[in-house]
Amino acid sequence: MPSNPFFDDDDHADGSGGLVAKETAGNNAAPLSISEISNLLKRTVEDRFGFVRLRGELSGVKRAASGHLYCALKDDKAVIDGVMWKGGAQRLAFRPEDGIEVVATGKLTTYPGRSKYQIVIETMEIAGEGALLALLEKLRARLAAEGLFNPERKRALPFLPQTIGVVTSPTGAVIRDILHRLADRFPSRVLVWPVLVQGEGAAAQVANAVRGFSAIAPGGPVPRPDIVIVARGGGSIEDLWSFNEEIVVRAVAESSIPVISAVGHETDTTLCDHAADRRAPTPTAAAEMAVPVRAELLAQLGDLAHRKRRCALRPVTLGRERLEARVQRLPRPEAILASKAQKLHELSERLRRGLRDEATAKARQLQHAAGRLSLPLLRHRVQACDERLGRIGLVPRLLERRRDLARDALAPYARVLPQLDPRLPLQRGYALVKAPSGKTVTSREAALREAGLVIEFRDGELAVTPGGPAADTSASPAPAPATSPRRPSRPSRPARPAPSSPRQDDLFGS
Repeated sequence: MPSNPFFDDDDHADGSGGLVAKETAGNNAAPLSISEISNLLKRTVEDRFGFVRLRGELSGVKRAASGHLYCALKDDKAVIDGVMWKGGAQRLAFRPEDGIEVVATGKLTTYPGRSKYQIVIETMEIAGEGALLALLEKLRARLAAEGLFNPERKRALPFLPQTIGVVTSPTGAVIRDILHRLADRFPSRVLVWPVLVQGEGAAAQVANAVRGFSAIAPGGPVPRPDIVIVARGGGSIEDLWSFNEEIVVRAVAESSIPVISAVGHETDTTLCDHAADRRAPTPTAAAEMAVPVRAELLAQLGDLAHRKRRCALRPVTLGRERLEARVQRLPRPEAILASKAQKLHELSERLRRGLRDEATAKARQLQHAAGRLSLPLLRHRVQACDERLGRIGLVPRLLERRRDLARDALAPYARVLPQLDPRLPLQRGYALVKAPSGKTVTSREAALREAGLVIEFRDGELAVTPGGPAADTSASPAPAPATSPRRPSRPSRPARPAPSSPRQDDLFGS
């Protein structure tokens, strides 16, 4: 072959390349455009890795003005870019920061504009309790540096609050314990602000409740609390995480009303406890801190009243002693009243005789009047009254009018009643889920606790068995059609035994 590459094309007929691309005989591999190869790569990656769970350390976390979250997941050997769209980022239960180890769930895709691949994150969770504690300590240090936990900003609790605000769940045992303890110690007016105490949106509800109590104007239709109790029962660090959120800590620290934090049991500690004016080991202890014991106050008041009476009666006692000394010099009362007593005795005897004579005279008059009473005369009067009663007739028109009024009052309810029939929606295709005992099941958790279920349709009932955890589809929301291509259907395979560790593409580890 000549050394000069600019010879004619016949010298390169062996396919080694030439100056101008030419179609050779038998070659059907047409050249692809950059966009075409990028789209092929994108479809291949998304079909193969449509669902992955990655564990790694967050790096380069940045939240755009649009609400999207951009970050990178890395370990000691590799790094992959990630993006989380606005809807998923708003549902995060924690604030992503650099250095936090997380488990991200999503799908892999490519970005043709930069010839790189990335993960589109749908959900993100902290990887283990150790990473969660590290995040908690980092947030605690940052808020402590701002002075939110300084002891000098703590306020004293009022001695005897007239109104107590409670921020907790209205259905748990915590509110019952607080109300029971307050009733035992010192009955007070209680305002309950119902909130979620764990899960998505719980932190925002607690923060809004604390700020809502502070926003109540004094002297308004709703009494302003003198003290606020933020309470929740015990649980794991994940259950109590809502009270470690920055929005809750800042709301408690900015409250214009003294706050008692009673989150968890005595060994549980949250950032809300550090920001509150007083920490209680339990919700019951918070109620004890809020009010004194009424019986003890009454005993103390009784003691003070006794001392007051003793001080007031001391001059009276001295005066009585002086009075008794002077009384000894007076004549005896029997000698002064002897003549008056004799006269009183005479008058009482005269009164007794006069009453006896008057009673005798009245008895004679009664006997004389009784002789004039006649049985036929009484029967005649009864017969006359009976005839008068018979002449009094009821007017049917009055009864009919009352019946019509009652019918008109019941007519609206009669029209609404068929619409309230719980089985009316069954005619439109809905179904009613019941337990074997006949009780209506209204939640998924309640259904999973039942060994069997009865589903009532329009034309009959069907007994079913609830599925296990593998049937749970609520943990991962379905991706939008525009961003999640549908995976082609595959033929069914025989069931295989579950591996000892969760698979990469299985959310529930089964």
